[in-house]
Amino acid sequence: MEEKPLARVVVPAFVLALAAGVGLAFGVAALKRPPDLPVDTNPAPLAGHTLCAAVVVVFPSDAEMRAAVPSFPDDPKVRRVFVDPPSVSLLAVPGTDLKAWAQELHARFRTAERVTVIDSDATAAQLKLTAPPPKCPRAGEY
Repeated sequence: MEEKPLARVVVPAFVLALAAGVGLAFGVAALKRPPDLPVDTNPAPLAGHTLCAAVVVVFPSDAEMRAAVPSFPDDPKVRRVFVDPPSVSLLAVPGTDLKAWAQELHARFRTAERVTVIDSDATAAQLKLTAPPPKCPRAGEY
């Protein structure tokens, strides 16, 4: 009976173990990852929503705001659109840098009077409040 060289046995076993480990790691990561938040770019009234992480674009008039609204569904960073004349409040998809996005929006909408970032977690940290507001949920609204 001829013996197989050790390398012919160990290498396939190692590759199989490595593949199983990588598969297990991806499986655990998928289980731990929070579910994707729903994207709905249809404009909705802001009334009744308390936003804690958003970008607000204030336009000089309601007409200019209405003219800008159709462009938001094409923006891959937009998750939700809320309107309250003459402003648009935008919730971002998770992982979006709100400050950088606000700068992009300001450059895109030159006639906007103001582009503001609402970030209650950052504001609470800067103010070092003794009783900070509840942590902003991933969805961007309480």
